[in-house]
Amino acid sequence: MRKLLAYPLTLLYFVVFGITLLIFHPIQWLCFNFFGYQAHKTSVDILQFSLMRCLNILGTRFTFTNPYKIPTHKPLLIVSNHQSMYDISPIMWYMRKHHVKFVSKKELGKGIPSVSYNLRHGGSVLIDRKNPRQALPAMMRFGEYIENTNRAAVIFPEGTRSKDGSLKPFKTKGLELLFKKVPSAIVVPITVNNSWKMLRYGKFPMGIGNHLKFTVHQPITLSKETSYLELIQNLEHTIGSALTLDQ
Repeated sequence: MRKLLAYPLTLLYFVVFGITLLIFHPIQWLCFNFFGYQAHKTSVDILQFSLMRCLNILGTRFTFTNPYKIPTHKPLLIVSNHQSMYDISPIMWYMRKHHVKFVSKKELGKGIPSVSYNLRHGGSVLIDRKNPRQALPAMMRFGEYIENTNRAAVIFPEGTRSKDGSLKPFKTKGLELLFKKVPSAIVVPITVNNSWKMLRYGKFPMGIGNHLKFTVHQPITLSKETSYLELIQNLEHTIGSALTLDQ
């Protein structure tokens, strides 16, 4: 019965989701080209809120737990597990005061209304995972941008999403590079739970009635004494220890 109900709700969701992306694409263009960065960011923030409301059609709920007062005048490196594309809007919305940017694969930089435009013009970095000669300089420039602007970079060190919610081993090179290029950063670990259930049946129908939970852990300030490999191991343990893998 639950899966049968998911079919009409998914169709309705896709329609509203698509309309939302189409509406915000020209809004972003106007804001970026005529009013500058802050106006564009505000339009993107409202877009993320709207995309979360679209998911309410599927009975999706969100809980974002952050008991920490994280300063806005310092650059952030947000390190999170990755379960689906539905991880992204809540992080961008609830952490919006930190000006969240992403490390994304280059394929997302074209063809998706609103999303691709923001990735190209909003400060995120698009990398070719199969081409280190492109990815390395791009990541270096991205790190310098985050350091100089006191903004927030989100990185998913698993490299790809987990289809069953379990934590994949962290890849260290991208994190180590950002640690070096953003030496004054505060590292913010986040655990995402239940996002993978949005795709439990595949892309159609989508999962319904899910409670997506985001837990912000104790922020860590980088220092010259920080052992990057040890820090990455600690981040992997911290994020993984808060996972709940109930089906």
